[in-house]
Amino acid sequence: MTYQTFSPFDGTLIQDFADISPHEYETKVARAQACFESWRHKSYAERATVIARAATLLRDQTDALAATMTLEMGKRIGEARAEVAFSARILDYYATNAERFLAPVKLHPVHGEAHMESSPIGVIFAVEPWNFPYYQLARVAGPHLMAGNTLVVKHAGIVPQCALAFERVLREAGAPDGLYTNLFVSHEQSEKLLDDPRIKGVCLTGSVAAGSSIAARAGKNLKVSSMELGGSDAFIVLEDADLDLVIPWAVWGRMYNCGQTCCAAKRFIVVESMADAFIERFKAALGALEAGDPMDERTTLGPLSSEAALVQLLGQVDEAVAKGATLLLGGKRIARPGAFMEPSILTDIAPDNPAFRDEFFGPVALFFRVKDEATAIALANDCDFGLGGSVWTRDSARGQRVASQVDTGMMFINNLDWTDAELPFGGIKASGYGRELGDMGIQQFVNKKLVRTNPIKAPA
Repeated sequence: MTYQTFSPFDGTLIQDFADISPHEYETKVARAQACFESWRHKSYAERATVIARAATLLRDQTDALAATMTLEMGKRIGEARAEVAFSARILDYYATNAERFLAPVKLHPVHGEAHMESSPIGVIFAVEPWNFPYYQLARVAGPHLMAGNTLVVKHAGIVPQCALAFERVLREAGAPDGLYTNLFVSHEQSEKLLDDPRIKGVCLTGSVAAGSSIAARAGKNLKVSSMELGGSDAFIVLEDADLDLVIPWAVWGRMYNCGQTCCAAKRFIVVESMADAFIERFKAALGALEAGDPMDERTTLGPLSSEAALVQLLGQVDEAVAKGATLLLGGKRIARPGAFMEPSILTDIAPDNPAFRDEFFGPVALFFRVKDEATAIALANDCDFGLGGSVWTRDSARGQRVASQVDTGMMFINNLDWTDAELPFGGIKASGYGRELGDMGIQQFVNKKLVRTNPIKAPA
């Protein structure tokens, strides 16, 4: 594994970090296990003191943390600050609500008394991606540390300074040694962690290939896991939609984080009567975005996260066109230093075109015309992924009806607002399994123990 800060804005290598040694590996995992043995017995109030303090420090250090994120993966600075703020809200949310979420639940058996109680299971191994360098960490740290577990974390190779910064914030908040541990592990060491008996659970946000591999190894070791993988979310525009509402959301939904979001709007499915008006306005709005320094508040189009990400996306567009798709906008690298790509729109995508099934992780929108609502729903469901999606209509009852028929983990009606700590996040099909955030997010790595009292004689 290579851990490097490599500026996507100008292509310069800023700093690199070595993989940990076998001795460091053993020391850090042992400390995480030792910490669990004491942390599990802390009260929720004691745990909350650390986690809430970390939330405060995130807010206090917003500018510095956001700048590091922008430096490493190119997120526009305003979006970076918003991510830090959301990460703080997640930590506060679990510091406040964990005890309520994990309180014993009284059951009502025919005879005697019974309840379910929740307890932590041990050291959790988290594998996290580069596209949201702090948010992804907060949404595992908040629930799983408040539940009484400890964490060892392998962050993405291109955001090592963000990885270190988040760990530092928790230490400054008073986290005991071993509570939250960043690991610059090699691929071999990562596999060793999956086999290590001290690791009791595994969570990953990443690609389908990575999720399949890690889930298989976790399963072989009978370890509970959760997987949040890719998405190719449908953005369904019905004939009664309000385009003044729809177009800004369409641009934000595709271009937020330069399109590098699992639950981004990626497949724009528009009924025929609205298609021409939609595509004209959507194309104009995307074409008006201007590339620039992501540190500059005025920039409307930042770089992709890396040169490799850019090259992969350009190759996907070229292949789609070679297989019959029409390029309505963009499709090229922007002629300037850095990993910049033109906002792009592909249409005329046949079912046998690889683009029909692929996830485009960047500023590329897929546009489909359909004749009616039923066809839109069928096309939305003709997808290997099932993370999120949205429907746009002036009729709220119709929106609810369509949302219920789309096979995903999340659906949004006339919005794409998933940034709420209380809302469970996750998908189905190739988008993975398990949920993060909300009440469900803290239940992922706890033992649900039945305790029954029934003073009766044994059966004869």
